Formats: sequence, structure tokens, C-alpha cells
Amino acid sequence: MQLESFISKRSLGILIHPSSLPGGSYCGTFGEGLKNWIDLLSTNKISYWQFLPLAPVDQTGSPYSSPSSFAINPWFLDVDELIKSGFIYENQEISKISLEGSKNDSFDFKIADSLSVLIGNDIFDHWKNQSELDKKNFYFWCTKNSWVNDYAVFMALKEEFENKPWWEWPEQFKLKKKLSIEAFVKLKEREILLKKLFQWHLNRQWMEIKKFASKKGIKLIGDLPFYVSKDSVDVWSNKSLFSVSNEGDLIFQSGVPPDYFSSTGQLWGTPVYYWAKHQRTKFDWWVKRFKRQFELVDILRVDHFRAFAGYWRVDGNAKNAINGKWIKSPGKELLKTITKSFDGKNLPIIAEDLGVITEDVISLRNSFALPGMKILQFAFDGNIDNPYLPKNIQGKNWVVYTGTHDNSTTFSWWEDLEPHKRIEIDHEYSSAYPAPWNIIEIGMKTSANLFITPIQDILSLDNTSRLNTPGTIENNWKWKIKESFDFINFSVEKYGKLGELNSRIN
Repeated sequence: MQLESFISKRSLGILIHPSSLPGGSYCGTFGEGLKNWIDLLSTNKISYWQFLPLAPVDQTGSPYSSPSSFAINPWFLDVDELIKSGFIYENQEISKISLEGSKNDSFDFKIADSLSVLIGNDIFDHWKNQSELDKKNFYFWCTKNSWVNDYAVFMALKEEFENKPWWEWPEQFKLKKKLSIEAFVKLKEREILLKKLFQWHLNRQWMEIKKFASKKGIKLIGDLPFYVSKDSVDVWSNKSLFSVSNEGDLIFQSGVPPDYFSSTGQLWGTPVYYWAKHQRTKFDWWVKRFKRQFELVDILRVDHFRAFAGYWRVDGNAKNAINGKWIKSPGKELLKTITKSFDGKNLPIIAEDLGVITEDVISLRNSFALPGMKILQFAFDGNIDNPYLPKNIQGKNWVVYTGTHDNSTTFSWWEDLEPHKRIEIDHEYSSAYPAPWNIIEIGMKTSANLFITPIQDILSLDNTSRLNTPGTIENNWKWKIKESFDFINFSVEKYGKLGELNSRIN
């Protein structure tokens, strides 16, 4: 059967993470602020909202190095909804932190964590007074989501051992000895219950957001990293699936080979997969992972898609990625298995296929009719064969972006271009708009069925509003909009009108 792309008509989208949106407590949360955002998208005929992984973050704030592939970031829990639904009472200390946070254009991770602790204490204190129906719903959800038990135990153990990675825990916990874990669970009953309650509430609130988005005609695009963090419950609970010893030593690690950007390549420090074991288990972990994500979103952007065809494997003790080796992945078999688990329906996946892409990756992407990505900031290097140049984007099954969360904002990218480059672009792509709106217009005029731009470009912001700078560990993932939705709406309205213009042109 010939698969067809799930993107069937020309559409627009905006990229922004929930934490960056206004209307939450300290950072954006799963409350009325998100509904206001979805309303704004719907009003302006923007059909897609893309965001980063919803997962808990690591110590640097990155959602791409999460302690869990299945859980949701506790920072997103909305206080107002909890109060309205009777799960907690109003708390002056929580209100004070939330009010102070709303005045800032970034947020402090430690304060966000302390806010979560306050909210958690309130949730636990009021849990015994909740209705039998709520308790029944909670325990039923835990039964249906078996991952939450290991996650709650893992996070409680991290707290117990000063947030050290699991391979630095006492031996019985590092090796997940059954009797030791059972004793710990009894000792830390409150902490473990609270982590489960957090996940239940987060899931409950997000499902309401997803339902609201569906009603408004908005598709939600999530993000799935290919690899998982070594210091994660995924690896701790399933060591045999990953290239890591029981003691936590990396046997093989992930990365990319030397290229134009790095003479020694990149080491990512995450274990690669033992594919033979995944195949023997009929990709059970992967199927569960995808099913969980598709409970939360309509579409998934799969990061580092090329690794489904083949991956760069480096020795676990290597200091650079020079002496790695390309290893073939069973990506076609895996994607067929996942497709079968979804009743044979075409997987709504966007393949992040940036960089040097080989024919096997292209063949794999095309065999499942998956749209690839085109980034306009990569287009104008003077190479007439550049695959990101608008005239070289052939066909409709693409998602075109001005940039991503890892790029400069288009305003700053444009300012950093050499003057003659700006003149060349202006000459070839005449536009009535200043940067970055000229680049937005260029993107809309390509043949691709879906065009997405980060909110920073809609708001014409510079790199002081950048969300992430790869290769750095400070001041990332913290940016948020402190302006009101009225301000955002004023800018997004231009996007809607430009979309109407683009439809007439095409």
C-alpha cells in the first residue's frame, strides 16, 4: 500500500515551548494561558503549534536530556486549575513567587523547582480529602501507565542521593535490587505518591489542552529525541537495551563524525541502542515510547532521524568522535512495527533530516512518506545546489522553517549577514517586509505544504530572546514572553494576513 503524507494542504505553524508563554505561574503552564494561545492561533488561521519535548529537564534545563521519556515536566503544572478543581487551596507564598516571575523575561530553574515543592506539599496535604472518584481515577491511570511507578521511584532515589546520577548510588539501588527497592518504597511512600500525583495532574491538565486544541482545529507538534540520557529511568530500568554496563560505564556512545563544523566530531555521551535486543523484544520499549508521545501530541518531530538508518558509534571511553564507526540501524523494521501498532496508519512524523543526509536516510523517509525539514537560515551560502534554497525545495512534502530553537533568531541572523548577502536576497526575493518578515514571506512562497517559524521571528526579536545556543550550558531554555497576549496578537495578526496573501499567490 502506498502511504501518503499526513500534511495534505498548505498550512502555517508557530514554534514556541509552553514554558515561554505568558499566563502561567512563573513560567508558562498548562492553564488558561495556553488556551488563550490556542485561541489566538485559531483566530489567525494558524493550524499548527510546535513545541519542544514536554519531558522533565536535566540540570541545565534541557528537555532533550531528560530523566524520563514518558513523564512531563513538573514546572508545567497549573496552580489556578488546581485551585479551581479543589485539589489545593490558595497559597500566598505560591502567589507571590508567581507574581514576581510574571514580571521577568526569563525564569530561574531553582525557583521553578522550589515552586513545584510548594505546590506538591499542598497537593499532598489535600489528597486525603479528595473524592473517591478522583482517587479511583488516579489509581486507574497509574495502572494504565506502568512507567510512572519506575519514574517516581527513580526521582525519589535521585533526591535521596543528592541528585547524583544512578551509577553513583549505593550498589543495591544502582543495580535495582528488588528487596532494597521495595524497602525504599515503603520508607518513601509520601515522596513517591506525590511524584505520581504530579504526573497524573500534568497528564489530566494537558489532555484538557489537547482536547481544546482539537476543538479549535489546532494540531500539536511535539518533539522526540532519538537518544535518551544515560542518567534516566529509561536506562536505569532497561540496561540491557542500551550500551551501558550494570555499573553505569558507557560501552559505546553516540555522536557524529568530524565535519565542516568540528574537526574532531561531536560526542553526545548518551548510550547507543543494542538493536538486537530491541528486535528480540519486538521493539516493545520503542512502541510504548511512541504510543505515550502520541497520547500527548498529534504529530512528532523526530530529532536526528538519520540514526534510524545508521548511526555513528564511538567507544565509550573515547575523548573525541574521530574513530567512530557507522552502524546500520533496523529503522525500517522499527517503523513498520510502530506503524502496525497504530493499525497500519501512516505515522504523523516529521523527520529531522538536517545536515549531510545519505541516500539510505532519504529512502527510509520516503518509504514512510515522512516530510523532511528545510531551514531557510541555511540556504544562502552562495551554493546554487544548496538543498535549503527555496528554488531547490521540490514537492509539497516538506516542513520549511525560518530557523529552529537551536538557531539565532532571524532578526539577528540577518543583522550578522554580510551586506552583499542581504542585497542579493533582497534583489532575488523582493519583499515589502523588513527582516525577519521578508524571510517569513520567502518561506511561505515555497512549494512546501507546511511553513513554521519560531515566535521570536513573528515578534522580530534579536538573540537576547534566543532559547538555546548549542555548545553552551548557561542561560539556555529560560526565555519567556513577559508581554501580554494583546502584544503577541498584534504581531501574529500580520502572520495570518500574510498567510492569506500566500494562499492567493499559490
